[in-house]
Amino acid sequence: MRKVLLVDDAAFMRMRCAKLLTAEGFQVAEAANGREAVEQYEAVRPDLVLMDITMPEMDGITATREITQRDRAANVIMVSALGQQSMVMEAIRAGARDFVVKPYEPDRVLGAIRRIFPQ
Repeated sequence: MRKVLLVDDAAFMRMRCAKLLTAEGFQVAEAANGREAVEQYEAVRPDLVLMDITMPEMDGITATREITQRDRAANVIMVSALGQQSMVMEAIRAGARDFVVKPYEPDRVLGAIRRIFPQ
């Protein structure tokens, strides 16, 4: 069973996406900000991270940079709101492999995951 670390400061967004991922057979861990994401990454060693960009304490780009510096093989998919395209490009330079636009749409989230883990 693949493990996904879901990182978003909005609890309802984590809950919504966690429900989708669990139904698809993933084991889900959660973090509410980038600092927690880095800590959880070390503790859980997930196969994939779904990372929001804008969060308190540490933003998703900084967290992605820290995670990919520690683990070059890390699979991070950024999650952005509309209008954050320039930040998405910065996230890709920081090591993210793909991005999904909020709100979470099941087909887009699962499509991004399948691009990283083709069946």
